[in-house]
Amino acid sequence: MAIDPGPHAIDQVRYILGPDGRGTNKTVGERFYQELEEEFDDFSGHVLIQRFHFDADWPTWEVHPEGDEFVYLLDGDTDFVLKEGRGERIVRVNQPGSYVVVPKGAWHTARPHAPTTMLFVTPGEGTLNAQQPPDG
Repeated sequence: MAIDPGPHAIDQVRYILGPDGRGTNKTVGERFYQELEEEFDDFSGHVLIQRFHFDADWPTWEVHPEGDEFVYLLDGDTDFVLKEGRGERIVRVNQPGSYVVVPKGAWHTARPHAPTTMLFVTPGEGTLNAQQPPDG
């Protein structure tokens, strides 16, 4: 089946790039992230492309063990916080059109200075979330 080329509203329909280079449109619902794992083989080899808007600190940290995450600033001003050893590295992203690369395996969170909208290109397989990243 051919993919519907759109146009699509990224807040309602996300794009998943498969390991074979083909894409799938997926409508966002209440169980969106659970369905990704169920429908896409635990998200093995897949990449999720989505826009995310936030105006408060993220409530959790996350890590992507299978690849680097590309995060592009559309609007706003935020600190991307990367865990390094027992400390933190803060990367300020405040110029629309700039981006940050979250290295494979790096725990990270965000702390905005203003309402922020970013485009995420995320290798989702094995993604973990935690209230605090592990020490080390």
